[in-house]
Amino acid sequence: MDLEAFRGDLLAHCYRMLGSFTEAEDLVQETLLRAWRAADRYDPQRSSPRTWLHRIATNVCLTALEGRARRPLPSGLGPAGDDPYAPLTPDLDVAWLQPFPDARLGDPADAAQQRAGLRLALVAALQLLPARQRAALVLREVLQLPAAEVAEILDSSVASVNSSLQRARATLRTAALSIEELREPVDPGERAVVDRYLAAFEAADVPGLTRLLADDVALEMPPVAFWLAGRAHYGEFMEQVFARRGTGWRLLPVPANGSPALAAYVPDGTGLRAHSIQVFTVREGLIRRCTTFAQPALFSGFGLQLKRS
Repeated sequence: MDLEAFRGDLLAHCYRMLGSFTEAEDLVQETLLRAWRAADRYDPQRSSPRTWLHRIATNVCLTALEGRARRPLPSGLGPAGDDPYAPLTPDLDVAWLQPFPDARLGDPADAAQQRAGLRLALVAALQLLPARQRAALVLREVLQLPAAEVAEILDSSVASVNSSLQRARATLRTAALSIEELREPVDPGERAVVDRYLAAFEAADVPGLTRLLADDVALEMPPVAFWLAGRAHYGEFMEQVFARRGTGWRLLPVPANGSPALAAYVPDGTGLRAHSIQVFTVREGLIRRCTTFAQPALFSGFGLQLKRS
């Protein structure tokens, strides 16, 4: 059995469970090591290789999640701020949700299905659920495994799995979310919208940027807990970014979480240095949300350097 062929699938699964790409990589390594050690006990008559590996990965994730707090985005911690000039103080005590590089999904034949369950809104919503409910929802609703296979993976019964799914859905409804809404279909024009955003950003054209934004656009910037809502606040914030950091930024397309995303490099006097990974939600030709992960350490997961000339 070629275990490596399942790496991208398992990486996406562990990421959905943990909300951390870096931790997901470690847990996939642990999963594959356990699978290699148990290969002589694998029974193809009992389960498919994918179900067997997802059972191992799910148990690895459930163990890792014991005693852990959820990984949030700033918008999940409180209401939007009303001062675009507020100091941007990182909160390093929070384990923030991380982005997922689409390039790490592996087999292109499976990538489209995998991307459908990686939207940031979905992964953030999953963090609201207890670990076993999260696992049941991911396995049944995202990976669309049969209930009997999910029960096998969770060492449970079909009735118990269905009960977990009902409770998980109820939790999401309480948070004004639904799994159907969180499976956001890809907008065929979203790439073009973000390309225009890239051009306006590199030109420091704030009016051009704001014309691409929805009225209620949200801007959040982990590890800063503060976030903003509304086109006017977004524009004022960008004005001060260029005033403080200067112009001459360079942005590179790097798809993440099944969405268009950009890697931003800021000028620092000697060239360009890594600043942020910006992930966009686009609907009806407008940007509805920009989640800017101002954490340069994330660049390595995207295969990007920290410095550019």
